[in-house]
Amino acid sequence: MATSPARDAIVARTLGLPPELQSTSMLTWPGIAEVTEALRLPPDGLLVDVACGRGGYGIEVAVRTGARLLGVDFSEVALEQARLSGARRLPGGRAEFRVGTLAATGLPAGVADGLMCVDAVQFAEPPLAALLEFRRLLTPRAQLVLSCWEAADPADERASPRIRAVNLRRDLPAAGFTEVQVHDKPEWREIEHRMWQEMLAVPADADAAMVSLQREGQRSLDTFDSLRRVFATATAP
Repeated sequence: MATSPARDAIVARTLGLPPELQSTSMLTWPGIAEVTEALRLPPDGLLVDVACGRGGYGIEVAVRTGARLLGVDFSEVALEQARLSGARRLPGGRAEFRVGTLAATGLPAGVADGLMCVDAVQFAEPPLAALLEFRRLLTPRAQLVLSCWEAADPADERASPRIRAVNLRRDLPAAGFTEVQVHDKPEWREIEHRMWQEMLAVPADADAAMVSLQREGQRSLDTFDSLRRVFATATAP
């Protein structure tokens, strides 16, 4: 991604993001506003962004709220890019990035005044393991905000096993969360469809990131109606 301006330009344009945000997923600019509002972060609170990738979404939320940011991702390569962006947009040591996984962040319990996870909970095995870790990290009454995909029909084998394993209405209460709300976001899904179409229309040439994303895009379009886009919020008791 770091060497693919064509890839980043298409993603930024279709999702409505500023180019410097460095998206690693499919959250739109209006979606960032929804995440920011739902987190209800206190002034100078600590926002934990799990599976933060290059850090763009968490950095933007922290800038908007005045929160401190702690990002966690398994990729040291992505975290190096996140550290550069964080130092520029959140100076004074307000952003920190560490290696960790969805189910094992390596962070102490009860440190987060809010936690976000954008489009990644399906990579935990099982997703409930990640939700239990998120619950462990949050202070009482702090908010969890997630975006991801679920199978439109859990019996539809066109959806990957990872996606079919995601059921936030079932698993968030099982992980100990209260005030669980899971919303369908068809408008986000429509933008995603347009992004894949634009991505496939561009010659990839020798751009490895574009080639990879085009393969993902073709798979996504071939089975597009098998998934639904969801946005979830929950409270740590």
